[in-house]
Amino acid sequence: MRQAGFDGGFETRVSVLEQELPVMPRPKKYPVELMDRGVRLVLESKRPIAHVAADLGVGAEALRKRVRQAQADAGTRPALLSTEEREEIRALRRQVAELSRANEILKSASVFFAKELDQDRTR
Repeated sequence: MRQAGFDGGFETRVSVLEQELPVMPRPKKYPVELMDRGVRLVLESKRPIAHVAADLGVGAEALRKRVRQAQADAGTRPALLSTEEREEIRALRRQVAELSRANEILKSASVFFAKELDQDRTR
């Protein structure tokens, strides 16, 4: 069955979709100052997060996340990781990945040189 405008070139369309495109960070929806003000209002006034969010015109869930993170940073929520702890974990994970790559390179190099030395002994 033929559709109007379909030239049968499906493969070329798929190849365009399979290309790796650069990933850009998502833009921040709300200014940092506005969210900081919302967090301060929630913590100081003890008003519900939804009411403060509606007053400021921001999403309630976005403000709730920022309030929880501020509480974790202040130490009032010990169950949550602080921003400093999250950054440390992120750095440690990067370091582990880098060291794992280095170990893989060293392992493959040792196998390569072991084969080279083994060839010299059999000659």
